[in-house]
Amino acid sequence: MYFSNVLLTTSADSGGGLVGTIVLMVVMVAVFYFLLIRPQRKREKQTAEMRNKIEIGDGVVTIGGVIGRVVSIKDETILIETGTDRTKLRIQRWAVQEVEKLEIDD
Repeated sequence: MYFSNVLLTTSADSGGGLVGTIVLMVVMVAVFYFLLIRPQRKREKQTAEMRNKIEIGDGVVTIGGVIGRVVSIKDETILIETGTDRTKLRIQRWAVQEVEKLEIDD
C-alpha cells in the first residue's frame, strides 16, 4: 500500500521531470553521436577509400603484419609478393592495414 502511494505521489508531482528526462536523453544521444559514432564512421570511410586506391606496385602492410608489394589485383583479393625469395600470398582487400607508395627493399 505504501509503495503504490509513493508511486502515485512521485508521478503526480514530477510532471516537469519527465520533460527534463527526455531532454537529458536527447542530449546524451547527441553527445554519443558526436564523440563516438561520427568519428568512427569517418575513420571507416578513410580506410575503405585507402583500400580502394591500392594499385599494382604499392607496398602494403596487412593486419597480421605481413609486408609485401602488390603484384595483381582482382575484385576483393590482392596478390602480394614478400621477401627476397619472392613468395606470393593472396590476401583479402579488407586485410590491408596500410598502403605505402614507396618501394619495398628486398
